[in-house]
Amino acid sequence: MGAILLRDVTVGNARKDILIDRGRIRKIGASGDASCWELSGDLEMMDCHGKVAIPGFINMHTHSPMSLMRGIGEDMLFHDWLRKIWMIEEHLDHDFVYWGTKVACLEMIRTGTTTFNDQYWFFDSSVKAAREMGLRISTGYDVMDKGSREEAERQKEQCISKSEAFLHAGDPGHIYGLAFHAIYSVSEEMIRWTSGLAEKYDVNLHIHLCETRKEVEDCKAAHGGLTPVEYLDELGVLSPRLLAAHTLWLTPHDIELLAARGVHCIHNINSNTKLSSGYRFLYNEMRDAGVNLCLGTDGCASSNNLDMLEAMKTSAIFQKAWREDPSALPLQELMDMATVAGARALRLDAGRLEEGALADLLLIETDNTFFLSPGPFLANLVYSAHSDCIDSVICDGRFLMRHREIPGEREILAEARKVLAKIA
Repeated sequence: MGAILLRDVTVGNARKDILIDRGRIRKIGASGDASCWELSGDLEMMDCHGKVAIPGFINMHTHSPMSLMRGIGEDMLFHDWLRKIWMIEEHLDHDFVYWGTKVACLEMIRTGTTTFNDQYWFFDSSVKAAREMGLRISTGYDVMDKGSREEAERQKEQCISKSEAFLHAGDPGHIYGLAFHAIYSVSEEMIRWTSGLAEKYDVNLHIHLCETRKEVEDCKAAHGGLTPVEYLDELGVLSPRLLAAHTLWLTPHDIELLAARGVHCIHNINSNTKLSSGYRFLYNEMRDAGVNLCLGTDGCASSNNLDMLEAMKTSAIFQKAWREDPSALPLQELMDMATVAGARALRLDAGRLEEGALADLLLIETDNTFFLSPGPFLANLVYSAHSDCIDSVICDGRFLMRHREIPGEREILAEARKVLAKIA
């Protein structure tokens, strides 16, 4: 892996030189300092005058193969939509997942994601695709027995086998973790079992939680008035390993439990609003309680794209609107949700531009209408610009996109069309 020198790039309010080597940010100095540094012979240099460096985005909840399932369930109620998705997924295979993930990676690179927390079937094909594309992926075996004892036993055996194989492989670009879909699709026994296995392996556990009002009402009816958060707490599932997507319908006691147990909560505003699940994400309440709050796009079958910058803007404007408070969700907190908060949840040394951190960063082109005004950079980035202002993407010290060009893009799209033709 060769070294990269970014010359005269803006970081914060200052122009800097950044040296990247062996996957990490090795040096940051004032613009021009690099002329005094000892540099290797295979150094790749880039003049970054007029560009701003920011950390790469961390998409904390998505289903990457659903990049090939956009628009298949529009204008449907959530549970009708979910049943349709499950029917389609019965016919999918490794080939679909591999090329669907490749397409998702193309989109995520173009829109500035360098790490994504995924949940889907045939996850080993997603890992293969993501690593070929150069993105860092967090994923693993996804449990969903739908109350079938026979299916539960099959999944237990397969889960242990695959978990031990991937943990033994030790790929630093693959963060292994377990998942179960939700409390309404997984039996109590399997919820306990999966949580116990995550504890045994000391890996994260990725779930959907309190996504809809119906989920909460059904849980209370089935479990003596307990909310889904209270139910999982009784099962011993809540912990700092838990990555809980959505967390939309919460009580004050739920928030206390999430904070006390160190659960990481992931906001997915675009899918929540599009599927009419809700929009009153209790950001202020959870933040003030001490919950680590992250951001995700969800899958393309519900949110229709994987653009974290769009998710940032939508998250902020909904918070401001329903609270009737223009100061709700300030820009720096929004940026932290999309970067360092996700890194914290994944136990990853990333999400910030500092010496020693992983070299995951974006170069933003500011020579355009969006950044012409003297407004703060983050305001222009989030509220004015679109993701096509992302000129280049570096992940783990390597260029994945340079000047908006991604190697192999046409070939990936062509292969994805062949897969779609088979299942159409």
